[in-house]
Amino acid sequence: MSTIQDNFIPNFYGDYCFDKLTLRQRVPKSIYKEFLEVQNGNKKLTSSVAEVIASAMKDWAIEKGATHFTHWFHPLNGLTAEKHDSFISPLNDGEVIMEFSGKELIKGEPDASSFPNGGLRSTFEARGYTAWDTTSPAFLKDDRTGITLYIPTAFVSYTGEALDKKVPLLRSMNAVEKQALRVLKVLGNETSTKVSSSLGAEQEYFLIEKKHFNKRLDLIHTGRTLFGAESSKNQELRNHYFGTIEERVAAFMRELDFELWRLGIPSKTKHNEVGPNQFELAPVYSTTNVATDQNQLVMDYIQKIASRHDLVALLHEKPFASVNGSGKHNNWSLTTNDGINLFEPGKNPKDNAQFLIFVVAVIKAVDKYAPLLRLSTASASNDQRLGGHEAPPAIISIFLGDELESIFKRTSEDLTRKKLEIGVDALPKLPLDITDRNRTSPFAFTGNKFEFRMPGSSQTTSTPNIMLNTIMADVLKEFADELETIEDKTKGMQDLVSRVYKEHRKVIFSGDGYGEDWVKLANERGLLNLTSTADVLKEYITPKTIELFKTHNVLSNTELESRYNVYAEDYYAQTTSEANVMVKMAMKEIYPAANKYALELGEIIAITLPILGEGGIGTQTDLLTNIMEDNSNLYRTSKILEEKLEDLNELEDLETKVQFSRNELLPIMKELRIYGDNLENLVSKELWPFPTYEEILLKL
Repeated sequence: MSTIQDNFIPNFYGDYCFDKLTLRQRVPKSIYKEFLEVQNGNKKLTSSVAEVIASAMKDWAIEKGATHFTHWFHPLNGLTAEKHDSFISPLNDGEVIMEFSGKELIKGEPDASSFPNGGLRSTFEARGYTAWDTTSPAFLKDDRTGITLYIPTAFVSYTGEALDKKVPLLRSMNAVEKQALRVLKVLGNETSTKVSSSLGAEQEYFLIEKKHFNKRLDLIHTGRTLFGAESSKNQELRNHYFGTIEERVAAFMRELDFELWRLGIPSKTKHNEVGPNQFELAPVYSTTNVATDQNQLVMDYIQKIASRHDLVALLHEKPFASVNGSGKHNNWSLTTNDGINLFEPGKNPKDNAQFLIFVVAVIKAVDKYAPLLRLSTASASNDQRLGGHEAPPAIISIFLGDELESIFKRTSEDLTRKKLEIGVDALPKLPLDITDRNRTSPFAFTGNKFEFRMPGSSQTTSTPNIMLNTIMADVLKEFADELETIEDKTKGMQDLVSRVYKEHRKVIFSGDGYGEDWVKLANERGLLNLTSTADVLKEYITPKTIELFKTHNVLSNTELESRYNVYAEDYYAQTTSEANVMVKMAMKEIYPAANKYALELGEIIAITLPILGEGGIGTQTDLLTNIMEDNSNLYRTSKILEEKLEDLNELEDLETKVQFSRNELLPIMKELRIYGDNLENLVSKELWPFPTYEEILLKL
C-alpha cells in the first residue's frame, strides 16, 4: 500500500491510469489509431486489436506490481462490483506464466443471479456478462489485497438487457449526441462531428471519529443518526464554511488527493462545508461516463482513506438532523469535439443564436419532464435532505439569473417583431458572465453549464445524467424535426425560441426556493411538489416515460420495469431497516438508561423530601415526571412501530409496501424520535448510551 510521496505532481499524476498516453506509448501506431476510431464509435473492436491492447495492458500492470485483474461494473444497487482473477496460467511442467488475452479483456462472465435485477433474471438464470467500456480508461488499485488491474465494464444479462447503470448512460450519451448534431447542422455548423455530455460532480461528505461511529447502532446500520438532540451550538454561525482546515483533516485530504491524482482523477477543489465536520471535493470536468466512474472511485477512496486516519466518512444525504445535508452537485454541459460548449454565450450573433436554442431546449426539457428529474434523485435518504438546511426544494425549477432571464424576455418579444439574420446584430450581445448563483434552486444556469443540485451525496451520477441526456435528446429531436422541414431557417429559429420560451417559462424561478411563498406560487403555476420518493417511483413505468426511453433506445419497457422494482424495494427496505434499528435503540439503550436515571432521581427525592419538604424538591419532581412521561411514550411508540413492521411483512404488492412505508412507518418513526431526543436532554450525560451531537460534530 502506497504512502504520500513528496515529489512533483506531474511525475506521478495518472501513474495508475492506463490512459491514451500510456496506450500510445505501448502499442503500434496503427493499433492506436484504430482504437481511437473504436472509441469514437466509427469502428467495431476487432479481436486482433484487443489482443495487442490486452498484452500491453497486462505488461503495464505487472510492471506496477499487479497480480490480478477484475472487470469493474455498476450494478443497480448503486455500488460497484468486482471479481478478481490472477494473471497466472499453469503450464504442464508445474510452472506458470502471466497471461491476459483480448477475450478476457473484452468480456467476462460473473454470476448475475444475486445482483438486483427487478425481475429481469431468475435466480436459476445465473449468467451475466461484463463488456469492456473502451471509453473509460483501465486503472490500478493498491490496497491490502495487493495491486489489481481494474477494467471498467458494462453489465448485461444473457439476453442483452442492461443490469447496470453504465449501459443506459452510454445509450443516453449517444442519444443526445445524435440529436444535438442534427440541430447544429441546421444552425450551419459543418465542422463538429461529435457532441459529448460533460460532468463535474461536486462531492460532499462528513467525517467523524471512528470511536463515536462504533458506539452508534444507527450510524453503523443506516449511515445516519435516527436519534439525536440538536447541539447547543450548531452551524448557525457559519464559522465552519470555508474555514481553516484542521490539521488532521488536511492530512486526510492530502492523502486522498495523492491517491486520486495517481488514478488520473483531477481532484481540484477541497474545502470545509457549512455543516460542522462537513467537507467538499470537486474535480475538473470529464465526459459524463468517465466522470461517473471517477466519482464512484472518489466515494470509495474517501471512505477507505478516512479509515486509515481513524475516521469514518459519512456519505448519507442527511446523517444529522438540523444540520446541512450532503448533496452531489451535478454540473452538466454539452461540448463538441472541436471545443464548443453549447451553453457558452458567444461573442457574435451566430454563436448567440446557438446558445439560445440549446438553453431554451433545456427549459422545455426540464418543464416537460420535471417528474423524471425528481425521480432521478429519489431515495429514502435523499428525501430526508431535500427542502431543508440549504438543500434545494423538491419542486423542479430553473434559475437563469436576472440578466439571462431578461435577455430571453427581450428576445422572445423582439423576435416576433423583426427578422433575425444570422451574422447580423439582431440578437443581443451576451456577456460571458451573465448569471449570479442561486443556492436554493434545484437546477441553475451557472455561466456555461447547468448545476443540478438535487442529487444526493451517496448517489451514483449515472441516473441523473441518463435523465438529463435523454430528455434533452427528446427536445432537440423535436427542434430538429421542425427546423429541418422549414425553408427559412432564420425565421424558424426565431419562432422556435419565442414560442418555446413563452410556453415553458413557468418553470423559471429566480427567487428564494426555501420559502412557503414559492410553494404557493409553484402550485399556482402548476409545478409539482414531489416531496417523497413514494410520489415519483411509478414515473418509471408511465406510458410517457416508456415512450421517451423507447424512442431514444436508452431503456426498454422491461428495463424500466426492472428499475421501478429495484428502487421500490430499496425504498421500503431502507425505511424498514431504519425502523427496526430505531426500535432496538429505543428499547435496548434509551429506555433502560432513562429508567436508571429515573430510579436515581427517585432515590434522591426520597432522601431529600423529609429534609426540604415538598416545596424544596419541586424541580427534581418535575424532572422525574418528564422523564417518566417521555420514557412511557417511547416504549408505547416503539411497540406500535413493531406492530406496523409486522403488518408490512404481511403485504405482498410492491406499491402497497412503498405507500405503507411512507404513510405508516415514517410518521411513527418521527414521533419516536421526538421522545428519544427529549430524553437525551433530560438524562444525565454519564448514563446516556451513545455519543451525542456535541461529541460527534464539534471536534475531530
